[in-house]
Amino acid sequence: MTARETIAIVGAGLMGHGIAQVFALAGRRVRVYDAQQAALDSLRSRIRANLLQLDLPPGAEGLVTGHADLAQAVADADVVIEAAPERLDLKRTIFRSLVALSKPEALLASNTSVIPIGQIADGLDTAHRILGTHWWNPPFLVPLVEVVGTDRTTDSAVDRMIELLKSVGKQPVHVRKDVPGFVGNRLQHALWREAIAIVAEGIADAETVDTVVKASFGRRLAVLGPIENADLVGTDLTLDIHKVVLRHLNRSPEPSAYLEQLVEDGRLGMKSGEGFRKWTPDEAAALRANVFAHLKQSASCQGGSHAHLEENNA
Repeated sequence: MTARETIAIVGAGLMGHGIAQVFALAGRRVRVYDAQQAALDSLRSRIRANLLQLDLPPGAEGLVTGHADLAQAVADADVVIEAAPERLDLKRTIFRSLVALSKPEALLASNTSVIPIGQIADGLDTAHRILGTHWWNPPFLVPLVEVVGTDRTTDSAVDRMIELLKSVGKQPVHVRKDVPGFVGNRLQHALWREAIAIVAEGIADAETVDTVVKASFGRRLAVLGPIENADLVGTDLTLDIHKVVLRHLNRSPEPSAYLEQLVEDGRLGMKSGEGFRKWTPDEAAALRANVFAHLKQSASCQGGSHAHLEENNA
């Protein structure tokens, strides 16, 4: 790829505008499509606000343009990233259009967090250039991007995408099998399933579960992955522990009945004031601010993407 590719983003929402920001900070021209004019109207101001929160000078938002016409947004893009809602039918409709409207050599990527890429690309003639790029929220602070190919995606397409992501300061990994949830969300939701089961079974309340994670192994996770940890303590000890505990862990293939009841009752989490726990608006705002501050500090301490990109733009 050239040093200054043109990037198109389909969707100007939470993930779409953040992904656009990453590329703009690296000096790429970014075109963002959205069917909602209000999302396009606020696109640059949201990016500018993010930059101010990151203590970065504004200006990169000037490389981002909003478009209400999909053909105009993707016509000469080298890479198109779809960041639409998590609905297979919608994503398949978008990709049918992208195949028809984009350059034949353009990479077409989905930011889906759980849907197998092969299901999105199924039946499309140019599936060799379709792949997944699962970014994490917020995209400009979390370094990881999972790059997922299908059995039809070419190695060169995967390599091109990984090269591009590295060039804009991200930390891409190649997920070698196209499975639901890829790697990150399979691990994350396995933990969530057990956490919900512990609450549902009355072993501990929700606050205790969160405290246990944050005040114990959660503190190590940024520098010690689970496989590293198993090797650190020894595979023999890991085996002994598994012989005792695994049979007692939740293995339900269906969502928790407790979780389904929360949703049915309208207890939708912070947006309704109560989910597993009760939340005042101030408490919810404080938690969001704490998460943002933690991720910002981590990115700065580890030479994260926004610091790297500021140097690139200097």
